[in-house]
Amino acid sequence: MIKILIGSVLLLLMAGCSDDATDATGKNLDKTENITQAKAVTAKEAPRTIERWYKKEQVVIGQTVFSQNCAICHGDKAQGVIHPWNRKLESGLYPPPPLNGIAHAWHHPLKGLLYTIQNGGKAIGGQMPGFKDKLTLEEQASAIAYFQDFWSDKIYQAWLNRGGLK
Repeated sequence: MIKILIGSVLLLLMAGCSDDATDATGKNLDKTENITQAKAVTAKEAPRTIERWYKKEQVVIGQTVFSQNCAICHGDKAQGVIHPWNRKLESGLYPPPPLNGIAHAWHHPLKGLLYTIQNGGKAIGGQMPGFKDKLTLEEQASAIAYFQDFWSDKIYQAWLNRGGLK
């Protein structure tokens, strides 16, 4: 029964994913703008004006955690390694998405991101293994801080608007 409930919740989360972001004013950001923003973020050129939930020290720790555990599938700068990331592979599964703000990671609240890191994606038909027995909660949060640090203020604000910290 619990597995069915968890699976249902995860499916609802995934169904809520769309490619549309909104900025702080509620204005839709189109896909082209998302990609443009992501390129700027990947280069870390955009100045930060929004306070983030994490500290810079977590980003430094997260870079090591991400490099050792996540980069092989999600890319060293969370840019993804298989493009297009949103088309199924021959196996019928989707490749690991970019986490740098151009894919759908920003659609999920912090609790959902932690849940996925801890339990993996197998319950919803993905390939990602769970890391709850391999990484501490602090390391998991630091990995999230690392990839969120690539997000532009617009994407981060859209995440906040969707209830990212709830």
